[in-house]
Amino acid sequence: MIDSHCHLDHEPLLSDLDNVIQRSKDKGIKKILTISTSVESFARVKEIVHRDDMIYGTIGIHPHESDKNEINSEFIIKNLDENKRIIGIGETGLDFYYNNSDREKQIKSFKIHIEAALKSNIPLIIHSRNAEEKTFEILNEHKDDNLKILMHCFTGSKKFADKLLNLNTYFSASGIITFKNSSDLQNTFSTLPLNRILIETDSPFLAPVPNRGKKNEPSFIDFTAAKLAEIKKMKKSEIINVTTSNFNNLFFE
Repeated sequence: MIDSHCHLDHEPLLSDLDNVIQRSKDKGIKKILTISTSVESFARVKEIVHRDDMIYGTIGIHPHESDKNEINSEFIIKNLDENKRIIGIGETGLDFYYNNSDREKQIKSFKIHIEAALKSNIPLIIHSRNAEEKTFEILNEHKDDNLKILMHCFTGSKKFADKLLNLNTYFSASGIITFKNSSDLQNTFSTLPLNRILIETDSPFLAPVPNRGKKNEPSFIDFTAAKLAEIKKMKKSEIINVTTSNFNNLFFE
């Protein structure tokens, strides 16, 4: 079992990291991917990936942070070359729901991350909220067999998912699929190809049922795996094996 997206550099996970790691191991988690959201965040991620062999990291600027964090593709590639435990680019993308950053700056930052992903052949981890049309437009403009796309915490429409599949996209299911009001999302995941699905916690956010409302952590991914198995009409052990294989295919092949 692999948590393909969490934020170990955020509290309360960071100050309790040894226990968080141990609880993850106790649940059978083999790998954790901790995600960078800013230049400051990446400085912490670079340290955290050396805390345990199960932890890997990414480099990137969250769309909320694109006003305050300007980087170029050379900066991303240089840090990928210098840190072999940094295996992904992101999270990047567009968030037109909160608009915490200027939209044009979000778009510029997103394109810089795509450029780095194409140059490095490293997977691109995307956040997209209330921005389906623009997200797809930009990705389609950069369509390339070497562009490896992972839609993190996917909550988009089935129409959006179908368009993204034409770009060989992977989709990560978070604890949101366990929520009562997520029937449309559950239906979308029921139709997605098995070889394109990963699981994540996005911890410390979005704790799955029955822990909704609590601070999330990687060990809670077990509940998301169980719900995804129910949605796909499979055994939980089969879902764990498939999503683990998909993660390894995306990031290590």
